[in-house]
Amino acid sequence: MEQGCRCLKVVLCLASLSLVSAHVIGYGEQPLSKIAIQMTTTALRKSVSIQANPVVLGLQGEDTEWVTVNLVNPNPSEDDWVAVFSPANFNSSICPPEIIEEQAPHICTSPIKFKYVKSSNSEYTKTGKAVLKFRLINQRADFSFAVFSGGLSNPKLVAVSNYITFANPKAPLYPRLANGKSWDEMTITWTSGYAIDEAVPFVEWSMKGETKTRSPAGTLTVDRNSMCGSPARTIGWRDQGFIHTSFLKNLWPNSVYSYRMGHLLSNGSVAWSKSYSFKSSPYPGQDSLQRVIIFGDMGKAERDGSYEYSDYQPGALNTTDQLIKDLDNYDIVFNIGDMTYSNGYVSQWDQFTALVEPIASTVPYMVASGNHERDWPDSGSFYQTKDSGGECGVFAETMFYVPAENRAKFWYSTDYGMFHFCIADTEHDWREGTEQYKFIEHCLASADRRKQPWLIFASHRALGYSSRDWYAEGGAFEDPMGRVGLQKLWQKYRVDIAFFGHVHNYERTCPIYQNQCVNSEKSRYSGTMNGTIHVVVGGGGSHLSEFTTAIPNWSIYRDYDYGFGKLTAFNHSYLLFEYKKSSDGNVYDSFTISREYKDVLACVHDGCEPTTLAS
Repeated sequence: MEQGCRCLKVVLCLASLSLVSAHVIGYGEQPLSKIAIQMTTTALRKSVSIQANPVVLGLQGEDTEWVTVNLVNPNPSEDDWVAVFSPANFNSSICPPEIIEEQAPHICTSPIKFKYVKSSNSEYTKTGKAVLKFRLINQRADFSFAVFSGGLSNPKLVAVSNYITFANPKAPLYPRLANGKSWDEMTITWTSGYAIDEAVPFVEWSMKGETKTRSPAGTLTVDRNSMCGSPARTIGWRDQGFIHTSFLKNLWPNSVYSYRMGHLLSNGSVAWSKSYSFKSSPYPGQDSLQRVIIFGDMGKAERDGSYEYSDYQPGALNTTDQLIKDLDNYDIVFNIGDMTYSNGYVSQWDQFTALVEPIASTVPYMVASGNHERDWPDSGSFYQTKDSGGECGVFAETMFYVPAENRAKFWYSTDYGMFHFCIADTEHDWREGTEQYKFIEHCLASADRRKQPWLIFASHRALGYSSRDWYAEGGAFEDPMGRVGLQKLWQKYRVDIAFFGHVHNYERTCPIYQNQCVNSEKSRYSGTMNGTIHVVVGGGGSHLSEFTTAIPNWSIYRDYDYGFGKLTAFNHSYLLFEYKKSSDGNVYDSFTISREYKDVLACVHDGCEPTTLAS
């Protein structure tokens, strides 16, 4: 027994080392972390002026607006840069005690974005004049712009602009839809600056032509002390306001509802959001056209070209824009982890929810937990890396609703018509005998395959098959310990497709079991499948991952590019999968599954129901 324990420790250690290596190679560094903000020295010069206009944003109710920044600097340099701070006052007077105890910084909060001056003003070092354009979103506080010399590693504060603000910084914003715990329930989560003692949050909603209904909302907040470490607890911290969730119940199937969020103020007036609409879910098992988008590892990018994300998630805008463009042609979205890559720079959660608002306000936006949401040493995560930047899952659990029994344990099941989804949490132990393993088996076993023939498993890390180069080096072509125990569940319950992220590319396998293709067909599957098709859809936007040069015999299609997957169930017997590139929205890989109910029931290797010869 002791020897077995030693072996297990060695395996876990090697797995941890492998994943640390995976995190470092090719995955990029949070750009805001490159700023040595606490090392800033003050070098204010009256000769330098920086002005921002307009001073008041959102006068027509907008939650996004372009700002022009005019800079005059008689002593310009190549490495001058302009940062956006919010709240506008960022001097040492706002530093919490724990930061001051470490050292005495002039600045103890990171900017929310930045640009090198010369990047958009090529003559700046000659003329000392520049005009920069920033696109700001309403983040519940005012803004200022600061000029720094000395680059990012040795910043010197040269000048600070006037303050600007949105007309209503507390406005309810960025709604995120998600399936509730029953098929006829939709949840709406949004962000505002209204505390519950100054305004009562609710959602007003109705079907077209029907009487409007008001549903109350619960309110959550996150404080600095709930962060597990730095930078989330120190320079990356920013107050995220109030997170509200309302539960719309007893919805009619396939019906269009309009809604808007409101806050009832003490004087009787209401602060309203914009109006939105969504289509409710079909009844489980309903035979109709049903379409699903799935991807992972998208991250975010800034439409104003701000440097902090220009090279970090280069495909994020293309993926987002394609999904917005195609919004009428799908019904639900799954983003399976590594959503924002905020890595402890908390302001990025607002920016991410603003980026996906056109999608998440219209269709259910279901999420999974990834290493960049959850992982932190000694915090209960399975992996002991610092990939979350100290967030340790708190913001992912709070900013987005999932129908889990315990949102800190990010595993859950959800239905959409003929689909049954089992979403695992790879940042908690999933191995045989664990609480999560029992959930996964129960989720798979609970699918009524006559009503819901399409059984889908999804998780962030590639627990199935991937020919990513560093998986190949380990020889297993999987996340360490990934398939142990799980593959017999996939086989026993005849999972159709298992989707994974974490690896930033696209790859599809044959129907496979225990490293062997169990079906010789490549793209048109019919009858009994005999195994599960594994699909990596981690090319949502972040740095791409290299494949191994040798292509395994189970790998049917690989693509080193950005893209997403789409499932279309035409009826109980016919399913189409398509892989689309984010650059053009065209289909580059696809397969179909055609079968009858008896094919789902048929005996497969290691997946046969017990029988008897007794009459």
